[in-house]
Amino acid sequence: MADPTPLRLGWIGLGSMGLAMAQNIQKHLYENNLPALRYSNRTLSRGEPLEGLGGVPDVIFISVSDDLASKTVIEGILSSGSVTSKIILDTTTVHPDTTSSVSIQVQEAGALFIAGPVFGATPLAQAGKVLMAVAGPPQAIKIVSPFLKGVIARNVIEVDSDPSKALLLKTTSNFITAGLMFLLSEAHVLAEKSGLAATVLECLTEENFGAYAHGVSQRLTTGAYYPAEGKAPSSGLELGIKDVGIGMGVAKGVSVELKVGQLSMRAMEEAKVFGDEKGRKMDSSSVYGVVRQRAGLDFESESVKKRDAEQ
Repeated sequence: MADPTPLRLGWIGLGSMGLAMAQNIQKHLYENNLPALRYSNRTLSRGEPLEGLGGVPDVIFISVSDDLASKTVIEGILSSGSVTSKIILDTTTVHPDTTSSVSIQVQEAGALFIAGPVFGATPLAQAGKVLMAVAGPPQAIKIVSPFLKGVIARNVIEVDSDPSKALLLKTTSNFITAGLMFLLSEAHVLAEKSGLAATVLECLTEENFGAYAHGVSQRLTTGAYYPAEGKAPSSGLELGIKDVGIGMGVAKGVSVELKVGQLSMRAMEEAKVFGDEKGRKMDSSSVYGVVRQRAGLDFESESVKKRDAEQ
């Protein structure tokens, strides 16, 4: 019996996260003599690194910035022709309600929809080490699974057959991360003002609270919370504000008050004002600078000042 036709994959959205994940898929396809990844982006020149790896412009996976962009892309796919039996996997972090409405549209068009939000900043995406949550039809997840774990993600959590549940998990994770950033910011400011070495606190963070908390701590102590002028953040503040806002919206809808979320949101909004005034792109962990200011310290830590002075 002849081998079945190889699955053809594509990717829409080549921002920093999307491009990193798409490159890892194309490398996997090339190494396994599979058909090249097809890609598309609003600015097609963003796909030049993929073209160099053998990718071809077209569509399938989606990684864009927000709800509106995701809905616009999917509506474009559905209006472009028959999508019967095709699989659409969206990695974009959107409101769970958006995912519910989009998945209905896709299903009515005869296609299968998987929500696949990822956990982790750009450096992890580049290394193929993000965590991914997937929810949708089990048969569709089974088909795409070989291109997820070990290719663009270190592991994949299968959440539910309802795609919106993956976004509920992602927005809960974003709330936890935002709270952790705020908590560690306060801890490091307390340490600095009371004379405890940051290195000692960071060692405790790693040993007692694990690698993830340690990674967040390093974003503060290395100065990554306030990226150097002209350098893109590993996780943009605007996206952090959007993601925490989604979580707070979901919580309001079920009559849950997220006080930590409120604290984080206010600090992020203050950090954005600071960044806008300075003309600098801010990382989502820039709440550290705000906590520093509230305690009578400069927004810029000594690490930031030293780095910027050397530029």
